[in-house]
Amino acid sequence: MSMYCIGDIQGCDEALGRLLDVIDFSPSRDTLYLLGDLVNRGPTSLQVLRRCIALGDAVRPLLGNHDLHLLTAAHGLRAPGKRDTLQDILQAPDRAQLLDWLRRQPLARLHTTAGGERLLMVHAGVLPAWSVEQTLALAAEVEAVLRSDALVDFLAKMYGNTPAAWSDDLQGADRLRVVVNALTRMRFCTPDGRMDFESSESASDAPAGLLPWYDAPGRRTADTPIAFGHWSTQGLVARHDLIGLDTGCVWGGCLSAMRFGAALAERELIQVHCEQAQPPK
Repeated sequence: MSMYCIGDIQGCDEALGRLLDVIDFSPSRDTLYLLGDLVNRGPTSLQVLRRCIALGDAVRPLLGNHDLHLLTAAHGLRAPGKRDTLQDILQAPDRAQLLDWLRRQPLARLHTTAGGERLLMVHAGVLPAWSVEQTLALAAEVEAVLRSDALVDFLAKMYGNTPAAWSDDLQGADRLRVVVNALTRMRFCTPDGRMDFESSESASDAPAGLLPWYDAPGRRTADTPIAFGHWSTQGLVARHDLIGLDTGCVWGGCLSAMRFGAALAERELIQVHCEQAQPPK
C-alpha cells in the first residue's frame, strides 16, 4: 500500500493516466492526494473529473483556485477567460454530477501515518498565524458553505484581494475570502502575514518586502510538513518540511507525484513529461 501526493493536473488527463501507469496505481491498494487545480488550461478537464470520480475514495483531491473558478463559471457568476478550457465540463451530460462532486471536496487535508507523523496538504499556502488545527477548522468553514444552499451567494462574494491579512475578528464574506485566498491563491506575504497577489515569480526572485509564505518568521505550522501545489514558477520543492509539486504540467513541464513510505522521510519523486497545452503567461 502506497500513499502519493500529485501536483496540479490542470486538465491534462493523458499525462495523469501515464503517471498512474508508471506508479502502477491500484485503487484497492493505494491512496492519491491531489493538491488542487484538477481542471482548466489543459485539454481534457472533463476526463480528469470523470477519472477521479470513478476511482472512488482512493483519490482524495483538494480544491484549487481553478476548481473554484469552474464552480463560479458554472453558476454564471464569472465568464470563462480566453485561456480557460472548461466548456467540455459545462456542456457535459453529467455536468450536475461532476460539479456536485467537486463542491464537496475540501480545501485542506491532514494525513497521519501509522507512526503518528502528520502531513498537512493545501493547494497554495498557509498563513503564518494559523496552526494546523486552525487551518483545518477554517477550511471546514468554507467547505460547509460550498456544500450548502448558500453556495451561489458565497461564490458571488468570493473574489477580491481584501482583507489581505487575517484577524480572528473577521466575519462573513471577508472571513471566508481570506481563507480561500490563503489556501488557494497565496504565494508571497509580508513578514507579518499580509498576502500579496501581484507577484507570481519564483521564491528566489521575491519582490522587496515579500517572502514566500513558508519562510514567514514565526509560522505556526513550521513543525508540520506541508505539501502544496499552485506555484509552477517555483517548481519542485523538496525540503524535509515542504513538498511543492506544481511542476508546470500544462505548460510543457512535468506532472509530479511524491510517494511516501511508512515514514514521511521515505520519499520517491516520480514524474512524467507533459505535452505543452498552453504557453506560460
